[in-house]
Amino acid sequence: MIILQTKAFSKIIKKLHTNQKVDLDRAVKKLAQNPSIGEAKKGDLAGVFVYKFKITKQTSLLAYCYEEEMLTLTLLALGTHENYYCDLKK
Repeated sequence: MIILQTKAFSKIIKKLHTNQKVDLDRAVKKLAQNPSIGEAKKGDLAGVFVYKFKITKQTSLLAYCYEEEMLTLTLLALGTHENYYCDLKK
């Protein structure tokens, strides 16, 4: 499986601490094994999945797209619930 990330996602990763990156890596590995564990969004965000997980005891949301034909997982955004979906629409 090919795992890609957007520029916005890579900027967020640069700001994370080492222990936070470890939690994120675990979540990405889970997604790579089973991309359907995230919640499919509807409406403006159709085609986007969101996976909830913990980063240092705080719930975080990871938005991604999965293309089954090409086996590609594209990581779109990472953040807490506050204004997450509004920012994701942009």
